[in-house]
Amino acid sequence: MVKSVFTVRGFNFAGNGQNSGIAFIEFFDFADRKETSKKVQALALRAFEDFKKIKDATIIPIVPPSILELGNSSGFDIFLQDQAGLGHEVLMQARDKFLQLASQDPKLALVRPNGLNDEPQYEILIDEERARAQQVSLAEINQTMSVAWGSAYVNDFIDRGRVKKVFIQGVSSSRISPEDFNKWFVRSNSGEMVPFSAVASGRWIYGSPKLERFNGVSSVEIVGQPAPGFSTGEALASVERIMHEMPPGIGLAYTGLSYEEGEAGSQTTVLFLLSALIVFLCLAALYESWSVPVAVMMVVPLGIIGAVAATMLRGISADVFFQVGLLTTMGLAAKNAILIVEFAKELRDKHGKTTVDAAIEAARLRLRPIIMTSIAFLFGVLPMALANGPSSGSQHSIGTGVVGGMLTATFLAIFFVPLFYVLVVDGIKGKKKPSANREE
Repeated sequence: MVKSVFTVRGFNFAGNGQNSGIAFIEFFDFADRKETSKKVQALALRAFEDFKKIKDATIIPIVPPSILELGNSSGFDIFLQDQAGLGHEVLMQARDKFLQLASQDPKLALVRPNGLNDEPQYEILIDEERARAQQVSLAEINQTMSVAWGSAYVNDFIDRGRVKKVFIQGVSSSRISPEDFNKWFVRSNSGEMVPFSAVASGRWIYGSPKLERFNGVSSVEIVGQPAPGFSTGEALASVERIMHEMPPGIGLAYTGLSYEEGEAGSQTTVLFLLSALIVFLCLAALYESWSVPVAVMMVVPLGIIGAVAATMLRGISADVFFQVGLLTTMGLAAKNAILIVEFAKELRDKHGKTTVDAAIEAARLRLRPIIMTSIAFLFGVLPMALANGPSSGSQHSIGTGVVGGMLTATFLAIFFVPLFYVLVVDGIKGKKKPSANREE
């Protein structure tokens, strides 16, 4: 199942450090691992069960996000922000409290900070008064520290036809411990070499190894994923609930897929209502009647019921791909209803049949076209519901919803569409037989 593993020392998505690392896993082709137990999610779950037995390290298997460049992993991605300037210590306490509450929530899993914990640091304190007395500028002090303990680019030179860069840096034996600061000198404005210890001192502190900010506010990043059987929407709802227990001044900000999901989720209801309204108005303009669109639109919930049921039976979350399939199901369900209602309206208005007789006759006449077109569409979408390979997850969400919606919209519509037509037409116009060639 695993073809190769490529490891990197000193770096991971949480930050750089001697105790950090990352491994990239390459799988065999999809054709060689069709079983569910060989999927990336199954491997990540088994790996986590083994990794959590290791006490000397924290190892988290990460599944890449479904949309690249929107985060480093699947699940949710948030930032706890110090919006009131409470300080780093309070922010870290809020982070620890959030992680504790998240570990107790059954809807959340693998909730962890995407950063490095606070660690011992050596802080350099520059005495500006002593520096001025020694005629040493702050710029000279900063440059000396940068060159000695870091590095500095000087220039380029040509070596055997190739351009190479020149960097300068202090030798390793002179930049290991705090006492090594006594080995360095700073040039004063008068040209004399002043010991570094004469203008600066140091002390050990405990702080963050990197400056974390989001939208200009001090923050810490937290990532996680929904527990098996729950969707990311339910996980984000749990995150919102946990935030109510955070100290005042600690805020929440979404990023990556979580931000996009929140933006799309807030528009879902409006999108569905607008889609239904457009279909209704198009039908009203086509048939120059209000009763026909109402009868057609009443069958749409039948397709939605099937789509939701099929998705739940397969354990697929209601993601954006499922919503695309749901919109498709709405249109297909309306199509089947139109085939029956259109014939029923013609039989009632032009042939003088009663509403009930017209509805039953239309359902009988259009049964075969509805079954044939629906089955043809089902077999066209079925490969998506059974897909295996790249992007199969999104195909499952779309295909499963459409297949389930089409099954209920087809077999239930045959019985319910005539009923809806009779209820709407007789309820609006009264139970009377129309005259022949009568137009609505």
